[in-house]
Formats: sequence, C-alpha cells, structure tokens
Amino acid sequence: MSAASGAPAVDAAAAPLLRTRGLTRYFGAVPAVNGVDLDVMPGERRAILGPNGAGKSTYFNLIAGDLPPSEGTVELFGRDVTALAVRRRARLGLGRTYQTSRVLAGLSVEDNLYLAVLGAARGHLRLVGGRSERAATRRRAREVGEMVGLSGRLGVLAGSLAHGEQRQLEIGLALAPAPRLLMFDEPAAGLSRAERVTLTNLLLGLDRDVTLILIEHDMDVALTVAERVTMLHQGEKLVEGTPAEIRANQTVHDLYLGSGHGEQ
Repeated sequence: MSAASGAPAVDAAAAPLLRTRGLTRYFGAVPAVNGVDLDVMPGERRAILGPNGAGKSTYFNLIAGDLPPSEGTVELFGRDVTALAVRRRARLGLGRTYQTSRVLAGLSVEDNLYLAVLGAARGHLRLVGGRSERAATRRRAREVGEMVGLSGRLGVLAGSLAHGEQRQLEIGLALAPAPRLLMFDEPAAGLSRAERVTLTNLLLGLDRDVTLILIEHDMDVALTVAERVTMLHQGEKLVEGTPAEIRANQTVHDLYLGSGHGEQ
C-alpha cells in the first residue's frame, strides 16, 4: 500500500515547493542529467528512481547546490535558487542526507543533534549563546532524537550505533533545522529487513509540513513511502506516476522492477 492511500491529498492549486526546468549537467560531453522538468508540491512524498548511472544523485546535487547546472533552472519555495550556494538553500528550508555517513562518530547522539540545531539557528560560524538559548537547543535536540526513535540512545557515541541507528541519526540531523523540504539519498542502503521496516515507518510518520523526496533502490521502501514516482533513465525523465502506475508500466517493469513487483 502506498502512503497516498489514507494520506491527505496534495493541494493541486498550490504552487510547487520545488520546480526544475530543463535541468542539465554535463561531465565532459556526456549529460549525466539531461533536461529534467519536475514539480514537487507542498507536503508531497516523491521518489526518484532508476538504476545506477541514471543520474539520480547528480540531480539531487543540482537541486541542493552541490553542483552547478550546465543548463536549466532550480526554483525552491517560489524562488529561483540556481545561483545560490548550498548553505543559502539550506537556510531557505532545504535539508538532505547523503549516501555516505556524515555523523560525528566521536560525539554522542545528542551532541550530534545539538550541533545540527545550533548550526541552523543563525547560519555559519556563530557564538553558542546564553544559558536559555543553550537549553532550548538541547530541548530541540532531544525532541528530534525522539522523533527518529533514538530517545534511549542520546548518550551513546554516534560511532558505536548500529548501521540502522546511524541512518536514523542522519535523518535526525537533516530534521534538526526544521526544513520545509527534505531529500534522502538512498536511506535504506545496507539496512537489514527489520531496519528497513523501521526506516519506512519513520518516513511515513514524518510531519506533513515537511515535503519529502527520496532516491531509493529498495522498491518496497520507495513505493510504500512515495505518492508519486519519477523514473530516470540515462539522465532523462522516463516516466512519472503513482506507485500503482509505476508497477503497472511495462517499460518500467522490463527495465527495473522484475516480475516480483510487476505482479503486486
């Protein structure tokens, strides 16, 4: 069952929270992303799918500002951000995770979350603030720890967490600044079946004030969390639709999903 069944309907009359037009990135003469148009509405859960080499992570990097586009535009929250730096997009309300872990292994779970909240409060390089501000920051860190299922692990060193718990912490680090749009890059990678269930439930339980976009190779996770799916193939948008439409699409079935998903 997809998250769309029983979830609040996305307001079709609202302006897109994210819009890309003609977004393209060349590496040499080869387009890793080629002319991708995309609209993501407020509150939506969107999956970006495709095999290795389809251009998914490059597309995420273009949205986040980690890479400049060769052509095309990125709009976030009604504003053209194509030329904005990563930190300025983050301060507008964009958060993301990466394929590789970015937790501070030598600090506790709570301190990781504390620094994530602190860094978002006033931007780059700032003083810690007074006692009341520090206490509020600690409260926010603990709240986020509870949101991601780590309230009992706040004092544990991040480096000693199990792999699935580190993924939960990474989601917490992305949630700490209270973003409006969150992008997850393969959050289920390397997780056990039980950990994938925990992750799926965590993503399904996130507040609707946060719009989600995820890249994911685990189709069970992606098609359960997402309400709409965009498939990329060789850097271009191949097809777009609901999870049910994606499962029923013969081209997608032949290229990516295999018989198990096609029969669901």
